[in-house]
Order: sequence, then C-alpha cells, then structure tokens
Amino acid sequence: MPESPLKAAHEVLGASFTDFGGWTMPLKYGSELEEHRAVREDVGIFDLSHMGEIEVTGPEAGAFLDYALISSISNLKVGKAKYSMIVDDNGGILDDLITYRLSEDRFLVVPNAANTATVWAAFQARAEGFDAELRNRSEEIGLVAVQGPRSLEVIAPLLDGTPGDLPYYSAAEMKLGSIDVVVARTGYTGEDGFELFASFADTPKVWEAVIGSGTPCGLAARDSLRLEASMPLYGHELSAEITPVEAGMGRAFAKKDADFVGKAALAGREPSVVIAGLTSEQRRAAREGAEVYLGEEKIGVVTSGQPSPTLGHPVALAHLDPAHAEVGTAVEIDIRGRRYPFTISETPFYKRKDA
Repeated sequence: MPESPLKAAHEVLGASFTDFGGWTMPLKYGSELEEHRAVREDVGIFDLSHMGEIEVTGPEAGAFLDYALISSISNLKVGKAKYSMIVDDNGGILDDLITYRLSEDRFLVVPNAANTATVWAAFQARAEGFDAELRNRSEEIGLVAVQGPRSLEVIAPLLDGTPGDLPYYSAAEMKLGSIDVVVARTGYTGEDGFELFASFADTPKVWEAVIGSGTPCGLAARDSLRLEASMPLYGHELSAEITPVEAGMGRAFAKKDADFVGKAALAGREPSVVIAGLTSEQRRAAREGAEVYLGEEKIGVVTSGQPSPTLGHPVALAHLDPAHAEVGTAVEIDIRGRRYPFTISETPFYKRKDA
C-alpha cells in the first residue's frame, strides 16, 4: 500500500490512519469536529499526497485532453484550471478531475486517488495518434493543501510569487525557499485555500513550513467540509453508473465541437436522476443508502449524509427522480426502519460570506 511522504510527520502528530484509495492516509489527529471548525474559522493543513498527478506534454497535449475528457481543454488559458470528467464509451463517469495548464504544451491532470490507475489506463488507450507524452507522476509528486480564511496569510510570506493574485481555479509555478512548487487556488472545502504541489522529497519541507500556522486536518474533516459545500465525491454522488448529465455537467460539452470518448452516448441524453440536497430540522442524520420517499413513493437514495458541524442540523446529498426534485418539497427518509422529515433544499448548504 503506498504511503505519503508525510507518514512520519503524521505519526508524530498522533494521527489515526485509514486506507483511502489504496493509500495509508490520516483520518484525523484528534477531534474531527475541531479540525472542521479550524478550516471554517481559521486555517487547516491537509496532506493530499494520495491524489493522482498525470503530466501531459507535447504539441497536441491540449487536443489529446479534448478527446480524453468531456470538456474543451485546448482553449484553457495558461495558468488556469478546469474541473472536468472522464467517461467510458457509454458515458459512465470514470472519474472527476482537475486539469491545470502550466504552459502552452504542458498540463497537469489530477484524478482521485482511487481512480488514478483507471484514468492512467484510459489515457494510455486514448493517446494513440496524438503528438503528446504522458507521464504518471502520482508517486513522485506530493500535495499539501492550506484551507481556510487565513490561508493566504499563511502561505504568502513563504513564496517568491504573489499567490493573492491567483483567481479561483488557477495555478502558477513558484518557489518556497529553494523548493519548486506549483501553487493552485482550487480546493475542496468551500473555503478559500491553496494547494502546494512539490516533489515527494520536498513535500516534508513544505509541510514543515506551514504546519505551525494551522491545524492538521484529516480525511474525516475533508469529507464533512466538502459535504457542507455540496461538492460531489466519487464513489458516492459520482460513479460509472451515471453520466455527467445526471451530475449536472452537461454544460461542459454542450457546445463542444471536438470529438471525445462518450460523445455519442451523451448526445441528447435526459437525466435519469439528479443530485439534490436535503436538510432537516430534527437531529437524526441520513446516511448513505437511506431511501427517500414522497408519500409512499420511493423517489431516490441518499449518497452522502451527516450532521453539519457549521449549520447545526443534518444535511445530505441524494440521487432523486428529476420529476420530484423541486426545491422546497417535503420528503421523508427511511433511517433504520423509521421515516424522518427532510426538505429538498438549495445547494451548496454552506457558502462563505466573501464568495
């Protein structure tokens, strides 16, 4: 099982570990509630070295990514990032990922840890005929995320560039001391934040530079934060059983002229389900797999759910029948054999004030 270059640092901090996407990663260091609140109110530091990194270079790197992914990537400006998806021939989602354009002919694609091997295999199969070189650097590049209201205050003095000038969904190459880093402003928590990509050898130095200024946070807090921000998680909201149309990503290819894998299957498709938000005023949280009812009709199933630390009440995401997914609809969720009242709600559940 792969290990983060920060494993020793996590052990010193007393982390509890879990298997995530085939990697041994910190679940939490102490109280996951305190870690969650640190990101909302101050700053949290995450090790995301389990995420994949695939470098795509060459004269036709952009054209290749146009074909491999559902979005248009070749028109992405240098320094910008784009959230997209990779699908199979039938349109089923293989992964959701972010692509950064670092120069005219160099892109960094970041898939989810559990799907890196799948994305890498698909990329290799789709690369034939393109003047592009692929390199899987997932076990060469580490990743430290600094998330929260004070994130810029923490990283700005450490870098030779001006991360504050980076707009949301952008990236730039900078120096942290003598260390080469790619600084991205994307994130998965609903807060402002930055991701620092560095070589495995240099990742411990990046961690040491920032950890004294924030709270170390594990995967448990990352999950509760992303749920409050209504960000989908592969294996929960997203899977090969649904397409980008169900995931609300039809706009990504609606005006795309270039051919791409899955295009024929997605053309004119109507959603079989929608990803919707659910909230409740009572305290019982709905968990993954709980069934959603409108009267006696089952209209969907919960994909993620838990009490919201920030909002103080349960929140959930679910796959619902599009005909019954109107915001404001009162529904019931079966939780261990008993039905509890929930309401279909606007998402995201949480949005920071300065967003």
